[in-house]
Amino acid sequence: MKLSRKAQIQLQMDKLAEDRDGWIRKNKYFYKNDQSYMQFLVGDNKRILELGCGTGQLLNALNPSYGVGVDLSTNMVSIAQKNYPNLEFIQGDIENPELIKSLEGTFDYIILSDTLGFLDDCEETFSGLHSLCTSDTRLIISYYSWRWRPILTLGEKIGLKMPSVEMNWLSTEDTTGLLQLADFDTVKREWRQLLPRKLLGFGTIINRFIGTLPFIRRLSLRNYIVARPMKEVGVNNPSTTVLIPCRNEKGNIENAVKRLPNFCDDLEIIYVEGNSQDGTLDEIHRVIKAYPDKDIKVLVQDGKGKGDAVRKGFDNARGDILMILDADLTVPPEDLPKFYRAIVTGKGEYINGTRLVYPMDDQAMRFLNFWANRTFSVLFSWLLNQRFTDTLCGTKVLTKKNYEKIVSNRSYFGDFDPFGDFDLIFGATKLNLKVVEVPIRYAAREYGETQISRFRHGWLLLKMVFFAYKKLKII
Repeated sequence: MKLSRKAQIQLQMDKLAEDRDGWIRKNKYFYKNDQSYMQFLVGDNKRILELGCGTGQLLNALNPSYGVGVDLSTNMVSIAQKNYPNLEFIQGDIENPELIKSLEGTFDYIILSDTLGFLDDCEETFSGLHSLCTSDTRLIISYYSWRWRPILTLGEKIGLKMPSVEMNWLSTEDTTGLLQLADFDTVKREWRQLLPRKLLGFGTIINRFIGTLPFIRRLSLRNYIVARPMKEVGVNNPSTTVLIPCRNEKGNIENAVKRLPNFCDDLEIIYVEGNSQDGTLDEIHRVIKAYPDKDIKVLVQDGKGKGDAVRKGFDNARGDILMILDADLTVPPEDLPKFYRAIVTGKGEYINGTRLVYPMDDQAMRFLNFWANRTFSVLFSWLLNQRFTDTLCGTKVLTKKNYEKIVSNRSYFGDFDPFGDFDLIFGATKLNLKVVEVPIRYAAREYGETQISRFRHGWLLLKMVFFAYKKLKII
């Protein structure tokens, strides 16, 4: 009697269980790099479920606060239980709905590493995972690229790779399509390890500096996809803080209040004043008295720069949703309800304004600035693995909960950001938040002068590119 495909897989994995850790040691360079990137995506002390955990090495390397591994192979699970008694391992078929129902609680991360190829029905498997998810859960899928199939087959024949059974060979587009059918939204995609051997250090050089380049990276051995659950989101009416950093913006202070729509029931406005010379602080105090029906506060910066102003304002905000509105009003305050809808309906978790989609007012942005922003948007989209058409648009929106996560994770990047934009953008990317852009019609300022220095800020942007490359690409 011919065994089913699933039974064949189980039998093969049981036979290979004793040798699996040896194969990992034999290909130490590959597995170390794979683990390093997974550690970057996940971080420490998370609740992690790994489906298809093998002998448990990856799960253990991720240092979970609570870790559960599930594998079809009885022998694999037995070895994992022996090696990592601090973690929980379960033998079973992850395509069995009853097994999924038996797992306790929800998880921060659900990982399928080299598991996709063995599933009979990927869509149904993904769909069954929603019961283990919260809105903050992230699903991470890693697997071998279909482009490498002939090389991997050859590697098995000459004893360089652990033997396997016939697998599904899915493209990145196939996988993201299946995730979408199962109500998972792809957050980011990455391709790594163009050369999975050390080769006296040449492998490391190629992987870091060539394998990360656009187009070339699609030829890499490893594919990674991060996705989030997209079940129906209940729309409520969370409170909001609108933060307005301002320096020498006296003529715009009252207009910001007058033009700001009441798009939620509980709206807080915080001005963070940057030691102006034109009477801005006095004007803020006047406006506070003139609009007693509005919740308006003012803070005075101890430090300098927009980044310092944003941190001070957000640290003192009480709203569930945090927004930035530049005091020059080049982003129309009337557009803020669009940002609010995007985040409360779950369309995105980090809402970024973009000035470069719609035509803008004459004189709103200088020609060289426009093309520099275009260029940097391409670079940052590549570095961040999410589409950004305008990183320097002043209006950015996120929940206070996610801002606090960025703050707690700030040590990874340090105090580096003179703009006040990249601390949030890089932090959101590191947290695997879904970025959505809201196009606005960029207006020319009506009062005051721009505080942007074309060449000084251009140089700082280049420094941000190299900083992001170091922290987010050559890991």
